[in-house]
Amino acid sequence: MFKCLTRAGLLALSILYLATASTTASAETLKWRFQSKHPNIVDVELYSDDRRGHVWPGNNKIYVLDDFSTKTISISCRSGESICYGAWVRNRTNLYWGVGHENRNRCSSCCYTCNGGQTKVIVLNP
Repeated sequence: MFKCLTRAGLLALSILYLATASTTASAETLKWRFQSKHPNIVDVELYSDDRRGHVWPGNNKIYVLDDFSTKTISISCRSGESICYGAWVRNRTNLYWGVGHENRNRCSSCCYTCNGGQTKVIVLNP
């Protein structure tokens, strides 16, 4: 069978193999842990710092923190990717943590690297 393949065919198979191997090997999971101590509902999104416009959970959905318990959010991301959280009081996007609503702000300690691990518990105080 391999004797019948042309150089172009071998090249195409090599490219397909490399593309599949790199995609499969680069997927990781990052577990985010949040606890809101705010008396109102807090909404959260996660934003890729490396892939413009990539957001979790996406599709016009949000994660909701509606009590004082610690919530865990697991996402699938690219190994080594920097991901930042944005949280805000529902209907009051001027009251925020991290990068805030729609990734509008900068922060010094709200980004984590996708590495198969988990974040510390991120406490959102009023």
